[in-house]
Amino acid sequence: MEYTKSLYPIVKKEVLGKNIISMNILCPDIADAAEPGQFLHILPDGMTLRRPISICDINKENGNLRIVFEVKHEGTERIAAKNVGENLDVLGPLGHGFTLMPNAENVILIGGGIGNPPMLTLAKYYGNKATVISGFRSAECVILQDEFNRSGAKSVLCTDNGTAGRKALVTEPLKELIANENVDAIYACGPTPMLKFISAIANNAYIFCEVSLEERMGCGIGACLVCACKLKKEGKDVMGHVCKDGPVFSSKEVQW
Repeated sequence: MEYTKSLYPIVKKEVLGKNIISMNILCPDIADAAEPGQFLHILPDGMTLRRPISICDINKENGNLRIVFEVKHEGTERIAAKNVGENLDVLGPLGHGFTLMPNAENVILIGGGIGNPPMLTLAKYYGNKATVISGFRSAECVILQDEFNRSGAKSVLCTDNGTAGRKALVTEPLKELIANENVDAIYACGPTPMLKFISAIANNAYIFCEVSLEERMGCGIGACLVCACKLKKEGKDVMGHVCKDGPVFSSKEVQW
């Protein structure tokens, strides 16, 4: 795994919603190597442990990476407190990303809550060959819909309480699309229960599917055991690391 660690300036910052922050980071060397599905490990000021944040968008031409993250605890609070012109201590790009399929004609991208940002790079890659299914708790949590629409992908918005889009779980439109169309691939990121159900649906339909797992991390490069996960490879139960072997895995190898 090749990665870079250095200080990089924030060139754009936005508040997308309640406790949701978007930042563009000028890091040409990391951007040049980055792939959809990978993540950055960012060190909050005054702390010893980094925080893993998924890459939302990659612009290799201008050397920018965009991250969108939820402010939850002190670490992400300190990262969110940084402003344009200030530097972030970044390690990346890290992890195993999504498998891109240039010949695919119909793919489904599914994001649940803060699992939506990693889908944007895929939406831009597949364009009108993709359908993005976005799931949120309520209207006040909805993000990135304009960006998904500009990518050319078809968009299906779901909320748990029906205050925006369709009142449904993301698995409902997924089942409908599979029943009515030939689907080449499914990609998903979000809460574990959601990923478990999506994996079962895809596996039962014999559709290629990759899921991006979220897990607490220590080092981010596979040296510690904090983000261990159970996998099945070649018929054997094995232990893997979300940071190094993932965060993207085949739906067939994750042991839920």
